[in-house]
Amino acid sequence: MIRIQNVSLMRGTKPLLVNADLTLNPGDKIGLIGANGAGKSSLFGLLRNELHPDQGQIDFPAKWRMAYVAQETPPLDRAALDYAIDGDVGLRKLQAELEELESHPDVDAHGMRLGELHGMLADADAYTVQSRGEQLLLGLGFSLAQMNQPVASFSGGWRMRLNLAQALMCPSDLLLLDEPTNHLDLDAIIWLEDWLKRYPGTLIIISHDRDFLDEIVNVIVHIDERKLKRYGGNYSSFERQRAAQLVLQASAIDKQNRQRAHLESFINRFKAQATKARQAQSRIKALSKMEELAPLRAAAEFSFEFREPLAAPNPLLVLDGVDAGYPLLDEHGDKVGAKTIVNHIDFSLTIGQRIGLLGVNGAGKSTLIKTVAGELKPLTGEATIGKGLSIGYFAQHQVEMLRHDESPLWHLAKIAPTVREQELRNFLGSFNFPGEMVTSPIKPFSGGEKARLALALIVWQRPNLLLLDEPTNHLDLETREALTMALAQFEGTLVVVSHDRHLLRATTDEFIIVADGKLQPFDGDLDDYKNWLFKTKLGKGTEALPGTAPAPAAKAVAAAPVPVASPAERKEQKRLEAEERQRMAAQRKPLENRVKRLDEQMAKLSARKAAIDAELLDPAVYDAANKDRLKTLVADQAFAVRDLEAFEMEWLELQEQLEALTV
Repeated sequence: MIRIQNVSLMRGTKPLLVNADLTLNPGDKIGLIGANGAGKSSLFGLLRNELHPDQGQIDFPAKWRMAYVAQETPPLDRAALDYAIDGDVGLRKLQAELEELESHPDVDAHGMRLGELHGMLADADAYTVQSRGEQLLLGLGFSLAQMNQPVASFSGGWRMRLNLAQALMCPSDLLLLDEPTNHLDLDAIIWLEDWLKRYPGTLIIISHDRDFLDEIVNVIVHIDERKLKRYGGNYSSFERQRAAQLVLQASAIDKQNRQRAHLESFINRFKAQATKARQAQSRIKALSKMEELAPLRAAAEFSFEFREPLAAPNPLLVLDGVDAGYPLLDEHGDKVGAKTIVNHIDFSLTIGQRIGLLGVNGAGKSTLIKTVAGELKPLTGEATIGKGLSIGYFAQHQVEMLRHDESPLWHLAKIAPTVREQELRNFLGSFNFPGEMVTSPIKPFSGGEKARLALALIVWQRPNLLLLDEPTNHLDLETREALTMALAQFEGTLVVVSHDRHLLRATTDEFIIVADGKLQPFDGDLDDYKNWLFKTKLGKGTEALPGTAPAPAAKAVAAAPVPVASPAERKEQKRLEAEERQRMAAQRKPLENRVKRLDEQMAKLSARKAAIDAELLDPAVYDAANKDRLKTLVADQAFAVRDLEAFEMEWLELQEQLEALTV
């Protein structure tokens, strides 16, 4: 059991925890959440005994073995697999002692100890450690060839995966994971979820991935108002409980304010009258004893929206027979060849498409995105760009591309040099860059603040095609939710690669997958993708993708040759397909505009009805003096219900028409 009692912690002049209490049971899987800077990583520091509380104590069994992810990875020449196995420190000590004894000149004199060591190594599963290490690294996205490469050859993100592998290799009773999904692809996250579900010890995770938390944890600890608040259940359950608490708290504060106002009114009216002085004094005492409830700190919710695109070409882009990959250069920078990652891409993007791009690590998702964005030229084939295409591209390492010695204002002025400074300041203010922050160098900014700036620069440019490659890295839960809401309302075309399944579900209508060097449709949802991963890439199966038929077995008799269309016929076919897409888009546009207007009208009407319902809950409205007001409210409520039903029926009919056009 972990018991935190009356703990206070200061970091500099900022109090992070004040008289905090918390109890966690053995075997709990805990999600630790809170705003950026609330003290989540500092709490991990307390548990690791790297920080010490200014007050109070933290207790857990001294015999517990603790594992956590190291933040630094030295550039070693040691092979990745050996580095991962090094996480089992106890095993490595036994192996080192055994090796030393076996190399001793008088080895026979240490027979007893050698026997003990072999028994202890068997208990430590030493004879399966190689295969266990390989399975860990395969699950985290490493290939068998990469396992033999030196640690120094990997980039920072891959080294963090190696550190995670070390922590998972370490036998432990308490496992601390701080943002373990930040450097992982979706396939690695799905594998990690499965591993952590089977972890038998106590697990504490800091994460901004709500789906990841929902899959694993059974307790949420929320750092709020410098306290540790425990909630049973996963993250979705926490949201419901938290919302109910806020409603009750608001009601309690409102009730207290009414009582306070009543007491103050009585005191002011009667404290000067001798006959009422005694009662007034008792009211004064009651008022002084009334404990003031803490005001609701509704954290200012961050939100933004993409401005309507200035143009809408259709199609936006067509890739015809394109091979995507990288040129191979010699030491002089001259092209000597090419490495193809995705073969023969026939792909087009039309107005309003919302695509989630799936694929295991290394399949070529980022390569495809870069090719669509124009960052990489097609190795073969033709890319046709629609007139007026405006691309907003958020690369996987977009944050590193910012000038860290410059300010948010400098970055925005660079792409909008003719716009007044005040207008730029106002725009950046809407992305939570207020006051002096807007002119300060971004070097000390958090990863989330830098990612928010990169998003702001894209929003300013009013793109009609958004290409997002892992846009949620570094973003906290609040900013992720704001991005999800903004993308859901974006009126252009969207292609997104993300390990955030909540974002994918909320913002995309279809999935395509890069697998086996090809781009193909994925006829399924994220649960189907998870199942497919476990049957193939994370398992040992070779199951075909959902919606694709397995290749027929070869027959003894050769099949008839398939007629091949001539270049002229293919060109005519593509022209006809483009005309058909334009015709369908022309039919969909007025229906989509009407649906949008209906959504706005229903939102306004729902808000109006909610206000009426709230007023009808007030007992005072039923007084005789308010008879006319009551009649008006009841009539308005009836009209609102009738109009809402009419709008909803029309909305459903329009949706059916749009679905028929899609089919």
